[in-house]
Amino acid sequence: MIKVLSVNISEKKGEIKLPVDEIVITKRGIENDAHAGDWHRQVSLLAKESIDKFEEVLGRKLEFGEFAENITTEGISLYKTRPGDKLFIGDVELEVTQIGKKCHGDGCAIFSQVGKCVMPKEGIFAKVLKTGTIKSGDKIKYLPETIKFLIITLSDRASNGEYEDKSGPRIREMISENFEKNNIKYSIEDKIIPDSSEQLKELLEVAKNSMCDVIITTGGTGIGPRDITVETVQPLLDKEVPGIMEMIRVKYGQEKPNALLSRGVAGVMGSSLVYTLPGSEKAVQEYMTEILKTLQHLIYMLHGIDAH
Repeated sequence: MIKVLSVNISEKKGEIKLPVDEIVITKRGIENDAHAGDWHRQVSLLAKESIDKFEEVLGRKLEFGEFAENITTEGISLYKTRPGDKLFIGDVELEVTQIGKKCHGDGCAIFSQVGKCVMPKEGIFAKVLKTGTIKSGDKIKYLPETIKFLIITLSDRASNGEYEDKSGPRIREMISENFEKNNIKYSIEDKIIPDSSEQLKELLEVAKNSMCDVIITTGGTGIGPRDITVETVQPLLDKEVPGIMEMIRVKYGQEKPNALLSRGVAGVMGSSLVYTLPGSEKAVQEYMTEILKTLQHLIYMLHGIDAH
């Protein structure tokens, strides 16, 4: 069972926090706590499991709040959570925004008094999504964030069964390899449709309304009469992210000029990231190699999470 062992507050930043009977969580953080404010580190949490390790190093008993954590927990390795994960404590809902922080060394009152600090490596920070009160003994529900993907292959022939789609499965494979390696939960839905603007627009609207995190299309980015992907997607974007596609075209176009002919775009539609890739398996390999380098950071940015 995951639970709260102690709730702690301080009136000034950089000071040891003291346990209290309960804390009131507002939209700005914890009432009467120095770290409350309109920012991403409204609530700090530290696991007893981390404190226990440091007790062995220091050779003495540590009190709750000595590392300036607002909430001391038991039953979960908090530092293994990730930005975007949710913590439910009674009516309160918190979203993890940062793992660890910069240590200020001798300039920090905590470091001076305790001698070492665990927060830079194993403490976590969260912002408030739902308000309420928290007290010692409250149970905690942990909900890892699952990144939802939709892969759409646009091809008249593949949709008719005339040939096997290889680009969509390659996208799925590369997503799976990347997210499993980084221990991030994900789900993938695949669709194959003809080169139809109406069907594509319908799928995009459904994905947007269902809060899909990432939509990746393959096919229809050329200049042929049936290439309708870019024309369909672009008007639906709230913001474009041109740099990634421009870089890919230039990088691979230096050796293969045909790569410069793709008109693929990337951007934000509601709370979804959208990428339009060419239809060939080789091009998909090249595009996904570059997209995956910044994808996680863009997801965090889209949700207002500082993951630096």
